[in-house]
Amino acid sequence: MSTIVNVPFDLLQPIFIHLPDRRHLSAAALASRAFNRAVTPLLYRRLDSRVKRNILHHPSATLLKRPELAQYVWHVTETGAVQNLRQVIPQITEDIVAALRLCTNLTSATWVDDTSTPEANFLPILDVLMMLPLRELTIRTQYDPGERVWARLNTIQGIRRLSVWSLEWGPPRVLQGWADLLSSSLTHLELGRCAGVPATILVSVFMKLPLLQELCLKGAPSAAIPAIIACLPNLIALDTEYLGSGNYRTPLTPLPRLQRLTVQTGSVDIDGPQKLWTWMRILLPHQQTLKSFTLNAFAVHGQITIPRPFIVNLTDRHGKSLQDFAVGVAQLTLETVSYMCSTCPQLATLECSVASPDVDSIAKAIEAGHNLRTLTLHVSWIPDGSVDLPPRFEKHLGPRAMYADFSHLSSEGKVTRFTEEQARALMLQTRLRSIGIGDQSYTGRWVHRERSAEVTQDIGEEENVVLEVVGDPFV
Repeated sequence: MSTIVNVPFDLLQPIFIHLPDRRHLSAAALASRAFNRAVTPLLYRRLDSRVKRNILHHPSATLLKRPELAQYVWHVTETGAVQNLRQVIPQITEDIVAALRLCTNLTSATWVDDTSTPEANFLPILDVLMMLPLRELTIRTQYDPGERVWARLNTIQGIRRLSVWSLEWGPPRVLQGWADLLSSSLTHLELGRCAGVPATILVSVFMKLPLLQELCLKGAPSAAIPAIIACLPNLIALDTEYLGSGNYRTPLTPLPRLQRLTVQTGSVDIDGPQKLWTWMRILLPHQQTLKSFTLNAFAVHGQITIPRPFIVNLTDRHGKSLQDFAVGVAQLTLETVSYMCSTCPQLATLECSVASPDVDSIAKAIEAGHNLRTLTLHVSWIPDGSVDLPPRFEKHLGPRAMYADFSHLSSEGKVTRFTEEQARALMLQTRLRSIGIGDQSYTGRWVHRERSAEVTQDIGEEENVVLEVVGDPFV
């Protein structure tokens, strides 16, 4: 009989890489010499430093004692918080720098610093990183790292992924002076603070980054976003904010064919910010390209309601390609949910807010979602008879409203609980495997009978397989 002990060594690491926790990897490394050889590179592939309860947890001591392990390190996370321990460990900076020099195969680094002295903390680390084959760099600080840090950063070449988030103080950093060196390599970029930067400067920077495929841009003028992404022909993912309407020239260059769009916005009006819906349609001019749409929106008074014309336009243009639709607490009617399920055959993830009298009405609304895997609904339970789903989906395209505010119908005294039995029934009738309705969430999976002896089971089509449904333990 074959066992994992007899598996060829070359196959062990591809197996162990799927272990979800370092503790499992550590246990496997102690099982045998062969396992240890396979698991050790995985254990040291990512090393993080942190200070917890005034106790330093840092891998530098291990690497200095066993320098042969440094060859396995691909990613490190360093934090400025360790510098607060210099009075207790005077040589802490020297030890970290010495250990970092040993990691000659390092390709990715993250610097996190919420202290008031990020420049002094980061400079020794940065001097070492500049000598390594760095391809990915993340900088997250409370305060601007300082001019000396940026002067060094502006000389680094070959970065493919870059993320810069400085929350307070100092000028916004938008790669001025660095974009030229990154032009031939950068494909993924996050700029966390662009507020106050003129649109012309942003456009001039992004014109030098034609290889960008994914962009996260916060604080940029909304009116300039079309002109910015028009400079990026390879862009497929955009994460940005809608900060209100404005004036900026319409780009003459075609916009990229976005596959993923994430927008964050807020409003005092439940109808949403003015011109938001038109602005998002402008970003998506092509047909059947969008796979994922995410809207993180809030209203000071009530819930933002997504209007009918936007849904119709989105499904007309991208219904055949759309796989994930997540709008958080933004409200749709059950009519709209059923319409989307029928016009988006690839839809696998749906998250929104709805008003419903019961779970059966929700089940009826999603019955056309044959490929739905994940359903998350924030529900306002309303009196029976308040929602009437049309018998034919064609009625959605008529004058009948696809959106409405049901908040005035919400019954505070009505309590509807989504039960495990209802979740199991939905999963057996559909492809859903993760369902959250109201405050209750359940996940399901097919398992062998002997693996689910202590949980409620439902026998599937094969005698030795059952559907295991588990509720969220934190609810």
